[in-house]
Amino acid sequence: MPKIKISAVINTRNEAENIFACLKTLKFCDEIVVVDMESEDKTKEIAAEFTDRIYDHTMVGYVEPARNFAINKALGDWIFIIDADERVPKTLAARLIEIADENTVDFVRIPRKNLVFGQWLQHSRWWPDHNIRFFKKGSVEWHDEIHSVPVTYGTGLTLPDEPALALEHLHYRTIDEYFTRALRYSSQQAKELIDSGYKFEPADLISKPLGEFLSRFFAGEGYKDGLHGLVMAFLQFFSILLVYLKVWQAEENPPVKERVFTPVWQTVFRAKFREIHYWFLTTLIQESRSGVRVFFLKLRRRLLK
Repeated sequence: MPKIKISAVINTRNEAENIFACLKTLKFCDEIVVVDMESEDKTKEIAAEFTDRIYDHTMVGYVEPARNFAINKALGDWIFIIDADERVPKTLAARLIEIADENTVDFVRIPRKNLVFGQWLQHSRWWPDHNIRFFKKGSVEWHDEIHSVPVTYGTGLTLPDEPALALEHLHYRTIDEYFTRALRYSSQQAKELIDSGYKFEPADLISKPLGEFLSRFFAGEGYKDGLHGLVMAFLQFFSILLVYLKVWQAEENPPVKERVFTPVWQTVFRAKFREIHYWFLTTLIQESRSGVRVFFLKLRRRLLK
């Protein structure tokens, strides 16, 4: 049996629409391991055109619990993690082969081009979106929590944020797809919050979603992504709101008296409106070419603190 240097590992669940185009870009790998979570479409049949290393895993609402299982099935010295809605450009494939041949690092952070509703989001905290996806077997492992950061061992390398070295991620294609995932993910995220000891706070129902919006649209310069950036900031607002609503629901909707809640929401909104004003002034400062105007804008911004 020839030596297997690079193993591609992919977890799937009803990915018939994506899997063929994804697997076509994995010719640089010596083997492909597919772990399927009870697909009800032709995902496994399509995958069988590229590999016979196909395994089954109990369906879970997110990928992390099945990812370590999939990695353990791989035989290669190097593991390349990819999702069915991602594509590997030839320039990135060539660079990964070089890294494996050089053998001087243990894991690699790869940038991702997130295409949302058909547009590459170059801001909004969606770029460069580095993820650990290439590593020596045994140097990286995932916790079972949703969207968890993997545990790493050894020396890492971060690829530069160049489109030619980025995974192409066909993220959300429709609004319906976004809401479908948000409904699924939010239940798990709410459960993890509760399990961590978090107790519902009425103020969080306002501050957490608004904080997410401000982080995406202003701090992450989502406004530079145009209407797509605004839409995604609003959708992320909704996603976080949903998590805290489900925590509230799990605690059986604890009542909060109006005389208690009124000062809470007034205080939170006042703070957030001040924050919105701060970021609005910041964008005006960044775009202004007049030194005098910048001076007065910065003065107004300082008075907000």
